[in-house]
Amino acid sequence: MKIEPFHPFRSDQAKQQYLAFYDHRAEGWTVASETRMVATSFGQTLVRISGVNNTSPLVLLPASVFNSLMWIPNIEALSQKYRTYAIDNIYDCGRSIYTRTLSSPKDLTNWLDELFTALDLDDHINLLGLSYGSWLAHQYALRFPKRVRKLVLLAHPTIVSMNPAFIFRLLLSFVSPVFFKNFVYWLFQDTAKKDEQSQNLVEGVYEDMRLAGKCFKPKAIVNPTATKESEIYNLRAPTLFLVGENEKTFSPQKAIQRLNKIAPQIKTEVISKAGHDLNFAQASLINYKVLEFLSD
Repeated sequence: MKIEPFHPFRSDQAKQQYLAFYDHRAEGWTVASETRMVATSFGQTLVRISGVNNTSPLVLLPASVFNSLMWIPNIEALSQKYRTYAIDNIYDCGRSIYTRTLSSPKDLTNWLDELFTALDLDDHINLLGLSYGSWLAHQYALRFPKRVRKLVLLAHPTIVSMNPAFIFRLLLSFVSPVFFKNFVYWLFQDTAKKDEQSQNLVEGVYEDMRLAGKCFKPKAIVNPTATKESEIYNLRAPTLFLVGENEKTFSPQKAIQRLNKIAPQIKTEVISKAGHDLNFAQASLINYKVLEFLSD
């Protein structure tokens, strides 16, 4: 792999443009934190560390085309109880820098395991992921069950098949900037309609995603795999599944029905007045539900 000085960006100008926006958004991180670049065999991973020492670690895995900053609405509450590790996915958009091609779920889970070891995390790790991050947390818990204490899955995208309307709108978003912006606001509809502050939050998310598409070099992502029945009932870690009632990417009712049928020990709940943006639209409630489950 050719590693230019501006890798993984398209150019030095693109790197400076995206990172300036990223650092401006990072000013909204509401708690004291340490940012650390951690070496793995796959490259350098940025980890944003906050919260209480000498507690079970809580690792936060972002959605696709996002990064650690998507947890800004949640980090203050979560860091009051746990040592939080918010990660920029090494093969996505943020400050992490991959130096090897990642082509499978095994690559991603191996990267995470190396990262956790380099961070000196013990075998009582709590994992919290949203969307793609939720799928990745699930994959990690299956491969390294002894390292996971508890698992929180927000809007896990592959429990059931995807909504055709979501796929159509996603494909349409590549046609023009107008369609792309409409797609983002449709996906974050519950947040956008709350108040002016929430609208500004969605606008920041849109701009982050727009700049990511413009500034990063294109690459083939590791597509999330459909969840097999065995991957549900073989989960050993206590698990909480939360989904917004207005989820756009899949049917929340069908997902909960499938989980309750195959693995009734998994706790499930539908969050009202929220969709794929549940950690934004209902931040306080999500924080409460997560902390309650982790401390139970």
